[in-house]
Amino acid sequence: MSAKDCGNHGHCQRRKLCRRLFAAVLTFIIVVLVVILVVWLVLRPSKPKFYLKDTSIFQLNLTAGANLLTAVMQVTLASRNLNDRVGIYYDELDAFAAYKGQRITASTALPTGYQGHDDVVVWSAYLYGAAVAVAPYLAVSLNQDREAGLLLVYIKAEGRLRWKVGTWISGHYHLQANCPAFLAIDNGKGSGSAPSFHLQRISSCSVDV
Repeated sequence: MSAKDCGNHGHCQRRKLCRRLFAAVLTFIIVVLVVILVVWLVLRPSKPKFYLKDTSIFQLNLTAGANLLTAVMQVTLASRNLNDRVGIYYDELDAFAAYKGQRITASTALPTGYQGHDDVVVWSAYLYGAAVAVAPYLAVSLNQDREAGLLLVYIKAEGRLRWKVGTWISGHYHLQANCPAFLAIDNGKGSGSAPSFHLQRISSCSVDV
């Protein structure tokens, strides 16, 4: 090697060693990423399947003239992990009710935890709405539905989950479940003289992750 190529032999060797080390580390990172991608594509986690098993509305009162809604309801949600080799961590999950696109209850936190392969998790919670302001047209529509004895509300669940494959755990993914609740009047079981409403059939929910 001439002096022009490398004036300091030791310095030249160190440069070569650094380059080889950098190449080795880069190759290792690429291999790890490829392995993770291959595993992910092979396993391809399916979204959990959510069902609305039960809904009962015990109180649904509108304050005359003020369009303020007070609601008390109990809901039972179920989730099934459809994956054979992928577990799910539910790190955060809240449920609330909506009517024609407007939220009518506050969020209620559901218990978090791990859901194994093909496992089913069931949550039961009360949802409360205290003097929730609703648009005038929604108040009119809600009164009409109550008089007809039929009501459609949506029970929604939102939160964050992580996938678990072997010892590897993914980052957080946002979860949204939207469950239609077709309710019919159930006289004599409401709060005071007001009738209650009860779910007519188990409902399948749309899920986005």
